[in-house]
Amino acid sequence: MARPRTWRPDAVLVQAVIAGALSFAHLHDLAAAAGQNGWKAWAYPVSVDLLLVAAWRRLRAGTSGLAWSWFVIALVASLGANVATAGFLDLEHPPAWLRFSVAGWPALAFLGGTLLAHQPAPRTEPSLESAPDAPAPTPAPPPASPEAAPARTEPGPAVPPALLDHARKVATEHRTRTGSEIDTATLRARLGIPEALAGAIVTQLA
Repeated sequence: MARPRTWRPDAVLVQAVIAGALSFAHLHDLAAAAGQNGWKAWAYPVSVDLLLVAAWRRLRAGTSGLAWSWFVIALVASLGANVATAGFLDLEHPPAWLRFSVAGWPALAFLGGTLLAHQPAPRTEPSLESAPDAPAPTPAPPPASPEAAPARTEPGPAVPPALLDHARKVATEHRTRTGSEIDTATLRARLGIPEALAGAIVTQLA
């Protein structure tokens, strides 16, 4: 019988939760000090953390450049809030540049999130080791010798029975008049038919 698994806290996970909670609170306090009250102050830390996670996921997927830029921007915003709320700034009388930065953050975060969402995923080319083996080419059969291959005779054109009867009358008339059998050229000229058809008729009349 399997023993039940005992739950053990992960030190790394606990540390990440604590750090995330503190950073979230510092971003909220900084936004509130810059004049963003109510739900607006709570939306700022959510926006910063989401941008940070989105950029990190793009980095894990193998992209760089654009993802690194937005990851650094979100990280600076988070670290800046931690430092600003540690007494380095007078939050009772926040400077103009701080109010300007907090007020402009939504547009900046929207731009970063849109660019990251529409950034194409990297295309991975298959390596030579993992590529499937190409099938071996099928050898062509050896050419048959001229002696073994019988000569193929092309079949002549089909002769309609009515045309054959008429040609037989023309050939009989020619034999009576000239005393010789009619040839292909003469039959072709008399009937006005192609040479191949005239040859086929002469063959049948022979």
